[in-house]
Amino acid sequence: MTDVTPSLDVAGLAFAYPDGHQALFGVDFSIARGERVALLGPNGAGKTTLVLHLNGILTGGTGTVKVAGLPVGRQHMAEIRRRVGIVFQDPDDQLFMPTVREDVAFGPAAAGLKGPELEQRVDRALERVGMADFKDRPPHHLSFGQRRRVAVATVLAMEPEILVLDEPSSNLDPASRRELADILRSLDVTVLMVTHDLPYALELCPRSLILSEGVIAADGPSGELLSDEELMRAHRLELPFGFDPRAVPAAPARP
Repeated sequence: MTDVTPSLDVAGLAFAYPDGHQALFGVDFSIARGERVALLGPNGAGKTTLVLHLNGILTGGTGTVKVAGLPVGRQHMAEIRRRVGIVFQDPDDQLFMPTVREDVAFGPAAAGLKGPELEQRVDRALERVGMADFKDRPPHHLSFGQRRRVAVATVLAMEPEILVLDEPSSNLDPASRRELADILRSLDVTVLMVTHDLPYALELCPRSLILSEGVIAADGPSGELLSDEELMRAHRLELPFGFDPRAVPAAPARP
């Protein structure tokens, strides 16, 4: 790895909402270019608050967030929002145009891309998620799993540095879940996956962070963290009945 600048560097991030509720109490972690990392934690741990700081939707706390060395702040906001692509839990929050093509083109077109360059960007993004044949279809005619893949394509069309996925496996049938996993493994981007689906985290992310009560409570290989019953219990994380993380091969790190 030649570029030693982390994709994401969070240092001392603390944040309280206007009503006084303190959501983050000093979060520190760094993610290298190309890493796939899961962000785990119980409800109310501060996961959403943390994610909304990564591209400046939330600001005003203390500490720093840097994306590819650029501090998240007003000065670099347009570039930060291009580099950090967030795929929300509900694809219908991201798909609002009459056709799949228009949805995927929306971001790059707003950034000034047009003509053949824009079409190439759209085609490339749809190919990467296996949805090239659906370009002219209305998004609401697609299955939920297909809509989630198109939502990923809308973010990939911006050529981000980091792909942040909020509960990517939720509401997917087993086949759609596997297809999405194959897509995520194939992407040459840094991935931060926020999930309650611990087997999916283990399958896709060699490393996990546990966020609990507004701080990073643990950071290490996913299999090790999920096999630590005391740690899991302390942070209200539960594996599915009968699932043994020690019996699952570790997710391979990117070469």
